[in-house]
Amino acid sequence: MRIMSLNAWGGTLHVPLLQYLASEAPEVLCLQEVIHSPETDKADLTYRDGEHVLPQRANLFSEVAGALPEHVAIFCLAAQGMLWDGETPVPSRWGLATFVHPSLPIIGQAQGFVHKGYEPDGFGDHPRSRSAHAVRVFDHVRGRAVSIVQMHGLRDLRGKMDTPERAVQARRFLALLQQVAEPGDLRIACGDFNVEPESATLRLMTEDGLTELVTTRGFEGTRSVHYAKPGKFADYMLVSDAAAVRGFSVVRDPEVSDHCPLLLEL
Repeated sequence: MRIMSLNAWGGTLHVPLLQYLASEAPEVLCLQEVIHSPETDKADLTYRDGEHVLPQRANLFSEVAGALPEHVAIFCLAAQGMLWDGETPVPSRWGLATFVHPSLPIIGQAQGFVHKGYEPDGFGDHPRSRSAHAVRVFDHVRGRAVSIVQMHGLRDLRGKMDTPERAVQARRFLALLQQVAEPGDLRIACGDFNVEPESATLRLMTEDGLTELVTTRGFEGTRSVHYAKPGKFADYMLVSDAAAVRGFSVVRDPEVSDHCPLLLEL
Protein backbone atom coordinates (compact mmCIF):
# COMPACT_ATOMS: atom_id res chain seq x y z
CA MET A 1 0.00 0.00 0.00
CA ARG A 2 1.25 3.47 -0.90
CA ILE A 3 0.05 6.60 0.88
CA MET A 4 0.88 10.08 -0.42
CA SER A 5 0.47 13.44 1.30
CA LEU A 6 0.83 16.69 -0.64
CA ASN A 7 -0.12 20.34 -0.41
CA ALA A 8 -1.33 20.99 -3.97
CA TRP A 9 -0.65 24.77 -3.85
CA GLY A 10 -4.10 25.41 -5.26
CA GLY A 11 -3.13 23.71 -8.50
CA THR A 12 -0.62 26.41 -9.46
CA LEU A 13 1.43 23.73 -11.27
CA HIS A 14 -1.61 21.74 -12.34
CA VAL A 15 -0.20 20.24 -15.54
CA PRO A 16 2.77 18.40 -13.95
CA LEU A 17 0.70 17.80 -10.81
CA LEU A 18 -2.08 15.94 -12.61
CA GLN A 19 0.40 14.00 -14.74
CA TYR A 20 2.33 12.95 -11.65
CA LEU A 21 -0.73 11.89 -9.68
CA ALA A 22 -2.09 9.86 -12.59
CA SER A 23 1.29 8.17 -13.03
CA GLU A 24 1.88 7.39 -9.35
CA ALA A 25 -1.77 6.64 -8.47
CA PRO A 26 -1.11 5.94 -4.76
CA GLU A 27 -3.77 3.83 -3.11
CA VAL A 28 -4.45 6.68 -0.68
CA LEU A 29 -3.85 10.33 -1.59
CA CYS A 30 -4.15 13.00 1.10
CA LEU A 31 -4.27 16.36 -0.66
CA GLN A 32 -4.27 19.77 0.99
CA GLU A 33 -5.06 23.22 -0.41
CA VAL A 34 -7.69 22.01 -2.86
CA ILE A 35 -10.16 24.27 -4.70
CA HIS A 36 -13.67 23.22 -5.68
CA SER A 37 -15.77 25.82 -7.56
CA PRO A 38 -18.85 23.98 -8.87
CA GLU A 39 -20.59 27.20 -9.94
CA THR A 40 -18.10 27.94 -12.72
CA ASP A 41 -16.65 26.18 -15.73
CA LYS A 42 -13.65 28.50 -15.77
CA ALA A 43 -10.34 26.64 -15.61
CA ASP A 44 -8.36 29.28 -13.73
CA LEU A 45 -9.19 31.88 -11.11
CA THR A 46 -7.15 34.22 -8.92
CA TYR A 47 -6.81 34.34 -5.14
CA ARG A 48 -6.35 37.83 -3.67
CA ASP A 49 -5.37 38.60 -0.10
CA GLY A 50 -3.83 42.06 -0.02
CA GLU A 51 -0.52 41.80 -1.83
CA HIS A 52 -0.73 38.00 -1.78
CA VAL A 53 -2.02 37.07 -5.26
CA LEU A 54 -1.95 33.49 -6.56
CA PRO A 55 -3.38 31.62 -9.54
CA GLN A 56 -5.82 28.91 -8.50
CA ARG A 57 -7.18 25.97 -10.45
CA ALA A 58 -10.92 26.53 -10.17
CA ASN A 59 -11.96 22.88 -10.01
CA LEU A 60 -8.81 21.12 -8.92
CA PHE A 61 -10.82 18.58 -6.92
CA SER A 62 -12.69 17.42 -10.03
CA GLU A 63 -9.49 17.36 -12.09
CA VAL A 64 -7.66 15.16 -9.59
CA ALA A 65 -10.71 12.90 -9.42
CA GLY A 66 -10.49 12.64 -13.21
CA ALA A 67 -6.79 11.75 -13.01
CA LEU A 68 -7.65 8.98 -10.51
CA PRO A 69 -10.93 7.73 -12.00
CA GLU A 70 -11.15 4.53 -9.93
CA HIS A 71 -10.55 6.22 -6.58
CA VAL A 72 -13.28 7.24 -4.17
CA ALA A 73 -12.98 11.05 -3.98
CA ILE A 74 -13.92 12.89 -0.78
CA PHE A 75 -13.80 16.70 -0.48
CA CYS A 76 -13.70 18.24 3.01
CA LEU A 77 -14.17 21.98 2.87
CA ALA A 78 -13.01 24.49 5.44
CA ALA A 79 -14.43 27.69 3.96
CA GLN A 80 -16.22 29.23 1.01
CA GLY A 81 -14.96 32.56 -0.24
CA MET A 82 -14.40 34.48 -3.42
CA LEU A 83 -11.82 33.84 -6.08
CA TRP A 84 -11.66 36.16 -9.04
CA ASP A 85 -12.26 35.90 -12.77
CA GLY A 86 -10.81 39.27 -13.72
CA GLU A 87 -13.01 41.62 -11.70
CA THR A 88 -15.83 39.10 -11.29
CA PRO A 89 -16.03 37.28 -7.94
CA VAL A 90 -16.64 33.53 -8.10
CA PRO A 91 -17.78 31.56 -5.02
CA SER A 92 -15.15 28.92 -4.38
CA ARG A 93 -14.69 26.23 -1.76
CA TRP A 94 -11.32 25.56 -0.16
CA GLY A 95 -10.19 22.58 1.87
CA LEU A 96 -8.81 19.04 1.82
CA ALA A 97 -9.43 16.03 -0.37
CA THR A 98 -8.83 12.34 0.21
CA PHE A 99 -8.75 9.79 -2.61
CA VAL A 100 -8.91 6.06 -1.84
CA HIS A 101 -8.56 3.19 -4.32
CA PRO A 102 -11.46 0.69 -4.11
CA SER A 103 -9.02 -2.13 -3.35
CA LEU A 104 -8.98 -0.59 0.14
CA PRO A 105 -12.60 -0.49 1.33
CA ILE A 106 -13.36 2.45 3.62
CA ILE A 107 -14.73 1.02 6.86
CA GLY A 108 -14.79 4.24 8.89
CA GLN A 109 -14.22 7.95 8.52
CA ALA A 110 -14.57 11.24 10.35
CA GLN A 111 -14.31 14.88 9.37
CA GLY A 112 -13.85 17.79 11.74
CA PHE A 113 -12.23 21.14 12.37
CA VAL A 114 -8.91 21.50 14.13
CA HIS A 115 -9.05 25.31 14.15
CA LYS A 116 -12.17 27.48 14.22
CA GLY A 117 -15.16 26.18 12.23
CA TYR A 118 -16.75 26.37 8.81
CA GLU A 119 -16.62 29.84 7.23
CA PRO A 120 -19.56 30.11 4.79
CA ASP A 121 -19.18 33.78 3.84
CA GLY A 122 -15.49 34.26 3.15
CA PHE A 123 -12.12 32.74 3.85
CA GLY A 124 -11.91 34.79 7.06
CA ASP A 125 -9.08 36.42 8.97
CA HIS A 126 -5.76 34.70 9.59
CA PRO A 127 -5.30 32.22 11.12
CA ARG A 128 -8.16 30.79 9.07
CA SER A 129 -10.38 27.77 9.62
CA ARG A 130 -8.66 24.41 9.21
CA SER A 131 -10.29 21.03 8.73
CA ALA A 132 -9.02 17.48 9.05
CA HIS A 133 -10.17 14.16 7.64
CA ALA A 134 -9.62 10.61 8.85
CA VAL A 135 -10.35 7.35 7.05
CA ARG A 136 -10.12 3.77 8.23
CA VAL A 137 -9.45 1.31 5.42
CA PHE A 138 -8.96 -2.43 5.34
CA ASP A 139 -5.92 -3.89 3.63
CA HIS A 140 -6.99 -7.37 2.52
CA VAL A 141 -3.47 -8.21 1.33
CA ARG A 142 -2.07 -7.81 4.84
CA GLY A 143 -5.28 -8.59 6.68
CA ARG A 144 -5.26 -5.43 8.78
CA ALA A 145 -7.01 -2.10 9.23
CA VAL A 146 -5.12 1.14 8.62
CA SER A 147 -6.34 4.47 10.00
CA ILE A 148 -5.07 7.61 8.27
CA VAL A 149 -5.68 11.23 9.26
CA GLN A 150 -4.60 14.37 7.43
CA MET A 151 -4.78 18.10 8.11
CA HIS A 152 -3.57 21.42 6.77
CA GLY A 153 -2.31 23.19 9.87
CA LEU A 154 -3.20 26.81 10.52
CA ARG A 155 -1.08 29.55 8.99
CA ASP A 156 -0.01 32.19 11.48
CA LEU A 157 1.33 35.35 9.83
CA ARG A 158 3.90 35.65 12.65
CA GLY A 159 5.54 32.33 11.78
CA LYS A 160 5.55 28.64 12.69
CA MET A 161 6.20 28.98 16.41
CA ASP A 162 4.29 27.11 19.10
CA THR A 163 1.05 28.88 20.05
CA PRO A 164 -1.95 27.97 22.19
CA GLU A 165 -4.01 27.65 18.99
CA ARG A 166 -1.56 25.13 17.56
CA ALA A 167 -1.63 23.14 20.79
CA VAL A 168 -5.42 22.90 20.59
CA GLN A 169 -5.14 22.02 16.89
CA ALA A 170 -2.78 19.13 17.61
CA ARG A 171 -5.05 17.70 20.30
CA ARG A 172 -8.10 17.91 18.03
CA PHE A 173 -6.13 16.27 15.21
CA LEU A 174 -5.13 13.33 17.38
CA ALA A 175 -8.66 13.06 18.74
CA LEU A 176 -9.98 12.67 15.19
CA LEU A 177 -7.52 9.84 14.57
CA GLN A 178 -8.51 8.21 17.85
CA GLN A 179 -12.19 8.54 16.90
CA VAL A 180 -11.66 6.44 13.78
CA ALA A 181 -8.89 4.02 14.81
CA GLU A 182 -9.53 0.84 16.76
CA PRO A 183 -7.06 -1.20 18.84
CA GLY A 184 -4.57 -2.97 16.62
CA ASP A 185 -4.85 -0.53 13.71
CA LEU A 186 -1.77 0.79 11.99
CA ARG A 187 -2.17 4.55 12.53
CA ILE A 188 -0.83 7.24 10.19
CA ALA A 189 -0.93 11.03 10.53
CA CYS A 190 0.14 13.32 7.72
CA GLY A 191 -0.26 16.68 6.09
CA ASP A 192 1.06 20.20 5.89
CA PHE A 193 1.26 20.97 9.60
CA ASN A 194 2.88 24.42 9.19
CA VAL A 195 5.21 23.81 12.16
CA GLU A 196 8.95 23.31 12.68
CA PRO A 197 10.49 19.89 13.45
CA GLU A 198 11.06 20.77 17.12
CA SER A 199 7.45 21.90 17.62
CA ALA A 200 5.19 20.94 20.49
CA THR A 201 2.77 19.59 17.87
CA LEU A 202 5.19 16.86 16.83
CA ARG A 203 6.20 16.17 20.43
CA LEU A 204 2.56 15.56 21.30
CA MET A 205 2.18 13.13 18.43
CA THR A 206 5.39 11.33 19.38
CA GLU A 207 4.11 10.98 22.94
CA ASP A 208 0.98 9.39 21.46
CA GLY A 209 3.14 6.61 19.99
CA LEU A 210 3.74 7.94 16.47
CA THR A 211 7.16 8.04 14.77
CA GLU A 212 7.85 11.02 12.51
CA LEU A 213 9.53 9.96 9.25
CA VAL A 214 10.74 13.18 7.57
CA THR A 215 13.34 14.22 10.12
CA THR A 216 14.15 10.80 11.57
CA ARG A 217 15.10 9.59 8.10
CA GLY A 218 17.39 12.54 7.45
CA PHE A 219 15.41 14.63 4.96
CA GLU A 220 16.44 18.29 5.03
CA GLY A 221 13.10 19.83 4.19
CA THR A 222 9.80 19.36 2.42
CA ARG A 223 9.58 22.52 0.33
CA SER A 224 10.42 22.62 -3.36
CA VAL A 225 12.50 25.22 -5.23
CA HIS A 226 9.27 27.18 -5.81
CA TYR A 227 9.30 28.17 -2.13
CA ALA A 228 11.73 31.05 -1.64
CA LYS A 229 11.10 31.94 2.02
CA PRO A 230 13.22 30.75 4.96
CA GLY A 231 12.22 27.53 6.68
CA LYS A 232 12.12 24.39 4.60
CA PHE A 233 9.90 22.19 6.77
CA ALA A 234 6.11 22.13 6.76
CA ASP A 235 4.94 18.63 5.83
CA TYR A 236 5.16 15.49 7.96
CA MET A 237 4.25 11.81 7.93
CA LEU A 238 3.99 9.80 11.15
CA VAL A 239 3.31 6.10 11.74
CA SER A 240 2.49 4.05 14.81
CA ASP A 241 4.70 1.12 13.75
CA ALA A 242 7.98 2.03 12.05
CA ALA A 243 8.61 -1.64 11.29
CA ALA A 244 5.63 -1.56 8.89
CA VAL A 245 7.41 0.99 6.68
CA ARG A 246 8.81 -0.54 3.50
CA GLY A 247 9.90 2.79 2.06
CA PHE A 248 9.50 6.53 2.57
CA SER A 249 10.59 9.46 0.42
CA VAL A 250 10.30 13.21 0.08
CA VAL A 251 9.85 13.48 -3.69
CA ARG A 252 11.81 16.31 -5.33
CA ASP A 253 11.42 15.30 -8.96
CA PRO A 254 9.08 16.12 -10.60
CA GLU A 255 8.23 19.51 -9.10
CA VAL A 256 4.45 19.67 -8.78
CA SER A 257 3.94 22.30 -6.04
CA ASP A 258 5.86 24.56 -3.70
CA HIS A 259 5.70 21.50 -1.41
CA CYS A 260 7.22 18.10 -2.06
CA PRO A 261 5.03 14.99 -2.07
CA LEU A 262 5.57 12.63 0.86
CA LEU A 263 5.30 9.03 -0.30
CA LEU A 264 4.98 6.16 2.19
CA GLU A 265 5.06 2.51 1.19
CA LEU A 266 3.85 -0.05 3.72
